[in-house]
Amino acid sequence: MALLAGLMHERAINPRIGELLRILEDGSSLFEPDSVEAANIKESLRNYDRATRLPRKLVEDLARTTSLAQHEWAAARQESSYGRFRPWLEKIVALKREEGQALQDLLHKGQSVDSPPAGVSHSIPESEDPSLRSRTPEGDPIYDALLDEYEPGARSGELSALFLSLRDQLIPLVRAIGEASARLRREKEWPRSILKRRYPADRQRFFAEMVAASIGFDFHRGRLDVTAHPFCTGLGPGDTRITTRYDESQFGEAFFGVLHEAGHGLYEQGLPALDFGTPMGEAVSLGIHESQSRLWENAVARSGPFWDYWFPLARGVFREALHDVSLGEFLAAINRVEPSLIRTDADEVTYNLHVIIRFELERALLRGDLGAADLPSAWGQRYTEMLGITPSNDAEGCLQDIHWSAGLFGYFPTYTLGNLYAAQLYSRASLDLADLDGAFTRGDFSGLLGWLRERIHRHGRRYRPSQLIERATGRPPEEGPLIASLRRKYEELYSL
Repeated sequence: MALLAGLMHERAINPRIGELLRILEDGSSLFEPDSVEAANIKESLRNYDRATRLPRKLVEDLARTTSLAQHEWAAARQESSYGRFRPWLEKIVALKREEGQALQDLLHKGQSVDSPPAGVSHSIPESEDPSLRSRTPEGDPIYDALLDEYEPGARSGELSALFLSLRDQLIPLVRAIGEASARLRREKEWPRSILKRRYPADRQRFFAEMVAASIGFDFHRGRLDVTAHPFCTGLGPGDTRITTRYDESQFGEAFFGVLHEAGHGLYEQGLPALDFGTPMGEAVSLGIHESQSRLWENAVARSGPFWDYWFPLARGVFREALHDVSLGEFLAAINRVEPSLIRTDADEVTYNLHVIIRFELERALLRGDLGAADLPSAWGQRYTEMLGITPSNDAEGCLQDIHWSAGLFGYFPTYTLGNLYAAQLYSRASLDLADLDGAFTRGDFSGLLGWLRERIHRHGRRYRPSQLIERATGRPPEEGPLIASLRRKYEELYSL
């Protein structure tokens, strides 16, 4: 892996490529700023400039270390032994710090700097834990350089303000839902086991494929397969693959997993096919990509109008499991909120708290404010403070995610950005499209997909993520639409 990474790096930083790109840059004034040509030149230069800042030895060291570290992480997680993984985390943090230092000068070139989100204060509240406290509203240049790889233009200082505002509104909502849930359980049998009945795998696949096709996933240009961990990959304009895993003792994991990956797949299938192989034929960021999956999984597939159409069909497919279940009970079950220790199992209300914890911890690790030896205790402290639960071992604590063993520092924030973008896009689409709920009750999702194709998919990497969101919705990224949608849904479901 180290050898291949080094060879690929040498090809990517060939000086002749740089010479040709500079010639194109000099002639870019011939093109309109928003043109396909201008976008391809700008983004190709960005990729080249980032690559040339990294020495081959660092690229090889990262590839070698993360390849070995992922195996050690898997074994450490199996044994629930953080001590086994800790030396590898220390090596990776040192290498990622070196990478960030090599790239940070690019942040000042104006290539990927956006305005801060509207309505976000630059006065960042101090964290309860001094080791996790942001130094300045401007953020950390080393972390920002790594974050810029996944979400171009995003800055940790701005995200910190945005996430802290989100956190301060989510925690009271989670507590209120918890109190209401306890009350409802005392008053009546609250739907808890509906989703844990027997759902045959072949029927799950049939139903999931039918729904995925109905929202627009093109099975002539894609397919659904089984894997250990669900993912989506776009191999080319005519080959987009989504995967899931089936558990016959529960409904939600596979179904919502398929809808999530189908959202990613719709984005891949909606990118300009003729621009494949260039920046204009690629997704703009992980956050925007996640917004497409979260929009279909949560805003659409957990909504009442969606199930007005699909629940009678689901009862026919899963007769034994759902014959005695009402639509209201089913909606309550699929929208159940309960703090959990595992991020991938979290509901849509608590999920972002999991991400915020990781964002704060990885920033502290890179700054040196938090030592690797103290990570388990800091992790447990944050879970206790924010979710009211504490891990009992390392496997359900700081060893649960593969990201850090793979060197993916700066990746986690894109999950929450995806949720924020999704809510903002859906809110605007609801205004622009007449009777969106009515269309869902008829099983018609073409209007929403067409809106996303026009506002998001066709633009490839023409704009920075925040610029794309502002052009699509009329507002820069903000937390308001997500908070409003969660309150609206859960105040009704839990009688808050």
